[in-house]
Amino acid sequence: MFDRLRQHALRFRELQDQLEDPELHAKPAQLAAVVREMGALRDKAESWDRWEALQAQRASAEALLAESDAEMRAMAREELAALDSEQERMAEALRLAMVDIDPNRGRAVIVEVRAGTGGDEASLFVGDLVKIYTRFAESRGLKLELLSSHPTEVGGYKELSFGLAGPEAWDLFRFESGGHRVQRVPETESAGRIHTSAVTVAVLAEAEELEIDIDDGDLRIDTYRASGPGGQNVNKTSSAVRITHLPTNTVVQCQDESSQHKNKARALRMLRARIADAQAQARKQAEDAERRVQIGSGDRSERIRTYNWPQNRVTDHRLKNNYSLDKVLLGQLDQIVQDLRDRDLELKLAALSDGAEPS
Repeated sequence: MFDRLRQHALRFRELQDQLEDPELHAKPAQLAAVVREMGALRDKAESWDRWEALQAQRASAEALLAESDAEMRAMAREELAALDSEQERMAEALRLAMVDIDPNRGRAVIVEVRAGTGGDEASLFVGDLVKIYTRFAESRGLKLELLSSHPTEVGGYKELSFGLAGPEAWDLFRFESGGHRVQRVPETESAGRIHTSAVTVAVLAEAEELEIDIDDGDLRIDTYRASGPGGQNVNKTSSAVRITHLPTNTVVQCQDESSQHKNKARALRMLRARIADAQAQARKQAEDAERRVQIGSGDRSERIRTYNWPQNRVTDHRLKNNYSLDKVLLGQLDQIVQDLRDRDLELKLAALSDGAEPS
């Protein structure tokens, strides 16, 4: 563990040297990448400096044990006892810090919720789930911004995307990616039969413009008239925007603003987040140890949670725990989030003990 910490500190020093190179400042994208990496490594470098300083103090105290003066030796033994206690405390803190590294911590996020199997019921649950997330975000002081929505005739949504800003945005929502299943009796069901439907959620760390370099030549931008359920025209101008990133065939669209310029800006934010997420997922798949210690893969196809109306129960399948549906509907996700964090840390600590590299 301490060898990895030392390597992180050495890398931080290398980046500091790079930052002094005037040529780097003429390359905004590379400069942003260096600053971002330094930000992720700064705490680890400072932790290594404190650890080295503590070891130097211990070495000085141990040297005093060789002194002939009995009083000096007694003082050295007393100091070593205090330093040993401090070393034990610091070692545990460093151990926890090393396994809880997350490069996306502190970032804003984009949450995409899409209707899956279940027709109208699935589209209605998209709206219900977004209400849950909205209440939870507001309770934790996050700023929510609607980015894109595609409403249905029954009052639901085919898909809905929103942004969340705040220091805790990523930490609070990072475990929501995956499949969410709902079991309930639809209002239109006269026989009282329980239907099962599903939605998928993707939580994407928002990328800065300079982090993801998108060539204008790689984009196909189409404009069209925004429309509501059933094709009803929302406006008479081509304000809606669809952007296709040709190299990856990634498509985003936005029609909620009446301004084409604003819709394009929102769509580009979503595009950068999706491309950054795809790159991150590719890196994860190449790291077997990282995959072993994740509490969940983050794949949208992975069923992570079931909301059961008849039994007033929410089950998180990664934890195998049940929670009150009534509380969850009010946006009270704090206990679920904390349990997921604890379990994630537990898995990473176990991987560290086994010698695997934690994510």
